[in-house]
Amino acid sequence: MIKAPISLQDLRRSLYVKAKAEPTWRFWGLYVHICRMETLYEAYQMAKSNDGAPGIDGVTFEAIEESGVERFLRQIRDELLTNAYRPAPVRKKEIPKDGGHKVRVLSIPAIRDRVVQGALKLILEPPAVDPIPMFNTRVLRMTW
Repeated sequence: MIKAPISLQDLRRSLYVKAKAEPTWRFWGLYVHICRMETLYEAYQMAKSNDGAPGIDGVTFEAIEESGVERFLRQIRDELLTNAYRPAPVRKKEIPKDGGHKVRVLSIPAIRDRVVQGALKLILEPPAVDPIPMFNTRVLRMTW
């Protein structure tokens, strides 16, 4: 389950409620929410919590924090808003599989691409918990 700040949780909940209430409704303004600094910051925190390897650009979380997370996220936001964002190629890493006879290829995206993917996930994926309980679950418990 994704733990997001309260205002981001409220946004996700309201999008979910609207989608459930009106299944034919089309959402036209979601891109603006993806580009919000709050959404990008939460996506950065999600990517950092996974503590993955750097992508093809070689940029690590430590390097980002040394140069400034806000600057990094602002650059991503500006690229998204001007439609200049292009994902970097992924780094391919082969790992042994089944005792070393076969290999599995991992594709490792750059951290900036993981942040954008996380922001998309935060806005597009419904919350894990249904925010509108339709009935009291205690009523469903039966005594045998």
